[in-house]
Amino acid sequence: MKATPITDFGAKTKSLAQSLLDTMYDAQGIGLAANQVGIVKKMAVMDCSRGETKPDPYILVNPEIVRSFDIENEEEEGCLSFPSHFAKISRPVAVDIRFQDTDGTWHEEHFNGIKSRCAQHEIDHLNGTLFIDHCSLIKRRIIVQKMTRLNSLKG
Repeated sequence: MKATPITDFGAKTKSLAQSLLDTMYDAQGIGLAANQVGIVKKMAVMDCSRGETKPDPYILVNPEIVRSFDIENEEEEGCLSFPSHFAKISRPVAVDIRFQDTDGTWHEEHFNGIKSRCAQHEIDHLNGTLFIDHCSLIKRRIIVQKMTRLNSLKG
C-alpha cells in the first residue's frame, strides 16, 4: 500500500521512528518501512552497519530519490516481509535522496553501495512496490506460493 506523507513532526513521529528502529534491529534487518508494519506513513529506517561497526541508523521521513545513476548492478535482496526468500534485483549503484528528519528538516544525501540498495528498497515499499515486483513473473509466483503455503500452516 502506498504511504502518505508525514506532516506532523511532534512526539508521535519521533516515537514511530524509534519503534521502527527497534523492530528492525529485533528482526535483524537492515531496513524497514512503516507500511510494512501497518502504519501507512512515509517513514523508513535503515542501518547497513550490520553490527560490524558501530550502529549507523538513518531515519528517512518523506524520502524521495532525486537522482539515480545510470550504472546498475544485480545483487541478491531479501525482505522482512518475505522471510528466507531472496532474489537477484538490478538497481542503480548510487542515488541521491531527499528526506526529512524527525524534526522536519530537509536533507539531501548521496547513497552508494548497500546504503543505496537499501534506501531504494525501502522507498519502493513506501511507494507500494515490493522487491518481488522487480522479479520475473515465475520467481514472483514461486515466492508468493511459498509464502501462502507458510501462512496457511501457521493458520
